[in-house]
Amino acid sequence: MDQPSSPLPSSQHPSGVPKPMPRNTMFFILLGVLLLLALFLSSNRSSINTRKLGWGEFRQELDAGNIINVNAIGTSFSGKIKSSDHQDPSKTNITNFSTEIPLTALADQELEKHIYTKLGKDYSASPVPDILGTLMIVSMIASVGIVIVFVFMFRRTRDQILSGAGSGLLGFGRSPARRYNNNANRPTTFEDVAGLDSIKNELLEIVDYLKDPQKYQRMGARVPKGTLLVGPPGTGKTLLGRAVAGEAGVPFFSINGSEFIQMFAGVGASRVRDLFQTAKEAAPAILFIDEIDAVGRHRGTGIGAGHDEREQTLNQILSEMDGFTPSESVMVMAATNRPDVLDPALLRPGRFDRHITVDRPTVKGREAIFKVHIRNIPLASDVDLNVLARRTVGFTGADIRNLVNEATLWATRNGKDDVGKTDFDYAQDKVVMGLRREEVITPEERKKVAYHEAGHTVVGWFRPLSSPVHKVSIVPRGRSLGATYTLPEGDQLGLSAKQAHAQLAFAMGGRAAERLVFDELPAGVENDLKQATKLARRMVSSWGMSEKLGPVAFSVDETHPFLGREINTNREFSEETARLIDEEICRFLSEADALATQLLCEHRTLLDQLAVALEAEEEIEEPRLIEILGTSPFKTEKKE
Repeated sequence: MDQPSSPLPSSQHPSGVPKPMPRNTMFFILLGVLLLLALFLSSNRSSINTRKLGWGEFRQELDAGNIINVNAIGTSFSGKIKSSDHQDPSKTNITNFSTEIPLTALADQELEKHIYTKLGKDYSASPVPDILGTLMIVSMIASVGIVIVFVFMFRRTRDQILSGAGSGLLGFGRSPARRYNNNANRPTTFEDVAGLDSIKNELLEIVDYLKDPQKYQRMGARVPKGTLLVGPPGTGKTLLGRAVAGEAGVPFFSINGSEFIQMFAGVGASRVRDLFQTAKEAAPAILFIDEIDAVGRHRGTGIGAGHDEREQTLNQILSEMDGFTPSESVMVMAATNRPDVLDPALLRPGRFDRHITVDRPTVKGREAIFKVHIRNIPLASDVDLNVLARRTVGFTGADIRNLVNEATLWATRNGKDDVGKTDFDYAQDKVVMGLRREEVITPEERKKVAYHEAGHTVVGWFRPLSSPVHKVSIVPRGRSLGATYTLPEGDQLGLSAKQAHAQLAFAMGGRAAERLVFDELPAGVENDLKQATKLARRMVSSWGMSEKLGPVAFSVDETHPFLGREINTNREFSEETARLIDEEICRFLSEADALATQLLCEHRTLLDQLAVALEAEEEIEEPRLIEILGTSPFKTEKKE
C-alpha cells in the first residue's frame, strides 16, 4: 500500500504541539536551577552564621585584640572574631563577622594604618567588584537571547501562515486532511480491489467524469456530487476511494470525520471551509471523508439533544456541498457503517445522492481477495484457495488479509520455505476461536467435551439441509473447549424454514449428547442456547415462520438512544402476543432438542466411536469423519 507522498501542509504537525525539548537541554537547565538553589541556600546559611557588628563595636573588638583577621571589600569588612563562651568563660568561640564602614570613617587616613598595626598580615583589602559592568553584560546576553527566540517564533509563524500548517495557535482552522499523490509511487487502482466487481462498474462513471468532465458538461449531464459508501468495517470502502483516485489520476484528500471536531466552537466549520477550498484549488480531485457518522449524525435528537460544535460542522458541510458549481470537478466520497444515524439533509439529492452498498464478499469474491493478498507469498501445492474461500464465510477483505498474514507469520516461525494448508488451518483457528489454551483438563471433562462436539457432528452429518461438517476439534481455544466447523457448499443468501429448523437441531446436538450419555444437564452449553434462542426468536417474530402466529412481523425498535434516535423503544404488539411469541420460541427449541436426541439415539454407536477418536486425536477433518461416520446421505454434489 502506497503511503501519502505529498501531505497537506497541515499534516506536518498533526497534533498541533511543538517538538519537545531535547533531553540533554532539559538536563542542563535542571542542573543549573539546582546549582542556583544550592548557592542561594549556602549564602543564606553563611549569612545566618555571621555576626553583625556595628562600627563602634568593631573598633572596640579590634582594640581588645578579639579580631583575628579582616578582609576589606569596598565599604564592608568581614572576617573572624573570637569571643568567650557564656556557659564556660575559659572556652573561646570563633565566629564570622561583618560590618559596614561609615562614610566618616572612609575619610580617615589613619584607619588602614591602625588596622594594619593591629593585625599585620591578617589584614587584606580587595578592590570593589565591577557589579554594574557584570549586570550590563548579563542583560545584554539576555536581550540577545530574547531577540533570537522572538525571531525564531516569528519565522515559524510566518511559515505556518504561508504554507497553511495546522500546528500552533494560528493553525486551528486549517484542515488536517492528508493528500495522497498517486504519481509518486504505484497508484492504487481497481486491480488492487477484488471481489467488488459490480461496485467497481458503478464507480467507473465517476472515474470517466473526472478524466473528462467537459464531455458530460457539454451534454448537460450532472454527475452526482456525493457518493456514500455503506458497509461493514473492513469491506474496502477506503480502498475503493483511493482506487477511484488512482484510476482517474487526480489528487486524493482523505480525512476522518472525528478530525473536524475540536473543543473550540467554530474550529470544525473552519476546517471544513479550508478542506473544500483546498480541494477546489486542486480540482479535479476526490475528497474522501471516512467515518462521516462521527460528524453527520441527526441534529438535535437523542440523549442530550444536539452538540453545537458538531452541528455547526455538519451545517458547514451541507453548505459547502450545495456551493459547488457545475464547473467544479470535485467529487466528494464518504464511508460509514451506520447510515441509519445520518442526518436526512446529508442524504438528500444534491449532496450524497448516490449510495453504494459495500457488503461482505461472496465465495468468488473471497477467492479473488485471497489471490490479491498472496501475490508475493510462496504457497505450497496443498493450498486450495476455493476451499479457503468456502471456509471463511462472513470474512471481509480485512479479515482475509489478516488471515493470510497470520498464516505467513506462523510458517516463518516454523522455518518453512512456503505457506501450506496446515499454516492456514492454524491461522483460521487462531483468528476465529483464539489462541490455544495450554491448560490441563481432567479425563472426565475431556470425555464430556468429546461427546459434546461429537453430538454436534452426528446431528449435522445425518440431518438433511444442514451445512456439511468440515472439521471437529476438542482443543481449548479462546473461551471454548471445542468447536465444530461447517463448510457451506456456497453462499447462502436466504434461509428457509426447514434450513432454520435444521440449524436449531445442530445447535442442540451437543446438549442432547451429554444428556444422553451422562444422564445430566450440562452447564457448558450457554453459547449454543444463546445462538439457538436468537435464531428461534427471529424465526417467530421477524420471519413469520410460526403457523400459530401467522405471517406477521413482531419487531421491536432496538435503536440505541445515544445514536441520535428516540429514547424510548416501541413495541407494536400486546402482552398476550408477547406470551404467544415466547411459547412458540420454546416449542421450536424443544422440537429441535427432541430431533437431535432422536438422531443421536439412532446413531449411538457412531457417536461413541467418534467421541473415542476425538479423545485420541483431538482434531478430525472431513476425510477421517467419512471413515468413522460414512458418507453423509444428504450431502449434495459439489457444483463446478
